[in-house]
Amino acid sequence: MTDRDVPALDDPVGGSLGGRHAHLARRLGRAVSFLPEVASFSAVSADPDAAEWNDLAKLLGPGELADLFSAPATPPPDWEPVFRMEGRQMVWSGDAPTEPEEAGPAVVELGPHDVPEMLDLVARTQPGPFRQRTPELGTYLGIREHGALVAMAGERLRPPGWTEISAVCTAPEARGRGHAARLITAVAARVTARGERPFLHVAEANTGALALYERLGLTTRKRVTFRGFRVP
Repeated sequence: MTDRDVPALDDPVGGSLGGRHAHLARRLGRAVSFLPEVASFSAVSADPDAAEWNDLAKLLGPGELADLFSAPATPPPDWEPVFRMEGRQMVWSGDAPTEPEEAGPAVVELGPHDVPEMLDLVARTQPGPFRQRTPELGTYLGIREHGALVAMAGERLRPPGWTEISAVCTAPEARGRGHAARLITAVAARVTARGERPFLHVAEANTGALALYERLGLTTRKRVTFRGFRVP
């Protein structure tokens, strides 16, 4: 089986919520979503009917955002489109990553006491959706300079056999020092050490990140469209 034929990666949100992250899920019928304080993503079946869309609407509530991530299913016409963004799903296809050598500030594991700083860094850098309980999805690593958190990366979706690298961000004043590459490699090394494979998602417009990921050994599995809708 090639990377292009991995069913778990075709529905990473549903696979994560039905497995490793089931304890962070809320569901109604076949519709499922992360707890709102953890993540915004929801999942439906490959070919949802009207009843399933009604279940998702009840689960989320009127006027709430239905973040369908990369799911291709199209909701009913009265679900107002909120955003649409082209992107890629990439998988680690190079050599097995190893923990980077300490050539600069140490890579440290972040915990609950670091959440305020993590939220502040995300607010400054906008790497994507990140909420108060997002760090519960997996391990998050960071780099500090003069005591301040200036870079971060961690684990998000975890469909069977895979772990998504996410929240890769560096404060503007600390860019150009290789922090992102070190953190991505460190997270990937931990993922492979437990017998899983790393993957990630990136916006097509983020050409700088794309170049970095390809240099580190990630290749494009498929192009995806991220979409969100307003529940009527």
